[in-house]
Amino acid sequence: MDRPARAVTVGVAIPVPSPWREVLDDARIASGDPLGGIVPAHLTLLGPTEIPAAALDAFKAHLAAVAAACPVFDLHLRGTGSFRPVTDVVFVAVAEGIAVCEQLESAIRTGPTQRERSFPYHPHITIAQNVPHAALDAAFTSMSGFEAKFRVEAFTLYTHPSPGAWTGETLAGAPIPWTPKATFPLSRA
Repeated sequence: MDRPARAVTVGVAIPVPSPWREVLDDARIASGDPLGGIVPAHLTLLGPTEIPAAALDAFKAHLAAVAAACPVFDLHLRGTGSFRPVTDVVFVAVAEGIAVCEQLESAIRTGPTQRERSFPYHPHITIAQNVPHAALDAAFTSMSGFEAKFRVEAFTLYTHPSPGAWTGETLAGAPIPWTPKATFPLSRA
């Protein structure tokens, strides 16, 4: 008999739409990032956070309220950046929509997901992580001219039954994918 899960790992993100998602996914794969091809291009609003499984429905209601209070907005991605030397991450930078992403992140990270951050929140799209320095340099250079503009109309809740989904956890040697659980439309008002 299966026992119910005591905890679930949740994350909230803005998925990057086609055709830009495929370009960013290809860049992450080309960098050799172990999550390339597994985790689709996205802008994280709440990184992997473990909550009690019993709190998931309340968290969904919280996300619906956050989404309803935020109007749709434009996101402009342009060029690359890096968190080096603090962490070995190369990303595509957000040129417009930063303030709204910061407001969403702050509102989402309350209630059952309230926690201290390891680093200040900085909206971005990761294109290389956990790879050698030469691969980070190549990703930084190859995507430096990247640009995309799109309207953000919703964000997505992702879940995983155990911690580690975003950090390369495997099952029988194969990476465990993250699972989209629900989409929360932003306000049209």
